Amino acid sequence: MSETAEFTASCPVPMKDYPRVLLAHGGGGTLMRELIEKIFLPAFDNDELAQRHDAAVVEVGSTKLAFTTDSYVVHPLFFPGGDIGSLAVHGTVNDLAMSGARPLYLSTGFIIEEGLPMETLSRVVQSMRDAAHGAGVRVITGDTKVVDKGKADGVFINTAGVGVIEHALDITPRHVRPGDAVILSGDIGRHGIAIMAQREGLEFESEIESDSAIVSDLVMSLLSSGMEIHCMRDLTRGGLASALNEIADAACLSMEIDECSIPIREDVRGACEMLGLDPLYVACEGRFVVFVPPEQAARTIELMNGHVVGRDACVVGVVSGSRPPTVTMRSRIGASRIIDMLSGEQLPRIC
Repeated sequence: MSETAEFTASCPVPMKDYPRVLLAHGGGGTLMRELIEKIFLPAFDNDELAQRHDAAVVEVGSTKLAFTTDSYVVHPLFFPGGDIGSLAVHGTVNDLAMSGARPLYLSTGFIIEEGLPMETLSRVVQSMRDAAHGAGVRVITGDTKVVDKGKADGVFINTAGVGVIEHALDITPRHVRPGDAVILSGDIGRHGIAIMAQREGLEFESEIESDSAIVSDLVMSLLSSGMEIHCMRDLTRGGLASALNEIADAACLSMEIDECSIPIREDVRGACEMLGLDPLYVACEGRFVVFVPPEQAARTIELMNGHVVGRDACVVGVVSGSRPPTVTMRSRIGASRIIDMLSGEQLPRIC
């Protein structure tokens, strides 16, 4: 889970107020990170959890595995470019890929609200099946629970995934180095805006579809080509800004990004302006950042451009050695501003 980056040491709200605060803020950003630090990390402290990456890496005999889990509560269940079923597969497979693992198996748990039409459930399950087939993974175990009407908003899905690591690289935030190129795999913001438009009944000149997609094939191509990948992170909750802040904190390094280099479609930019949203913080479900040595940046982009999910890949920044860990952005007019973590989520329930 991406929120398990380096956490802050202090808690701005009393522990007794966390349930109310989480409801108000949608369960994301700085507050969620502090909740994890105060409750979950102390309870489950171990070396694997301390990796603080999208998937834990464990060794079983001579085999190195990646293991991850995630839950999906997106509303609405169906949206332009995807649905909760395909999203659950994409999200978990992509988390495995961010550790450099080849995804193999998934489990799934369905929490189904009483009264959900069978046609809706079947449509979600068929979508999961198709997405799993496209990702080259198999759903090999699962569970279903039914809760009272009004308790689940249709259906919630949990997935866990296992993948195998077939290389010697240790792809984690702690291996980011000063001078590393920060490469973004494509345009940002489409998933969050697609969900928002569908949820609120907004109509734009052209329909904005989610970028939800599988990135594991692209990652496997980079690894097989011998790229020295130091770290990867997908841009889910909190978008590009949160992913970079998490990595900067964990690596204890700063980075600078260039606003002019970040690909944002004009319809997404316009929608964000109309809704008062910053596209840097809007979630994606088929985009990621990769950190590589500067001398490998051009070749990495060339390889990424050869895949449909990486055809707009480009260098958007560089890692520096300065401390404290900070993400700054050079604006279109040449000024710099600090890009912080949000205290909450711009758009709750988009994954």
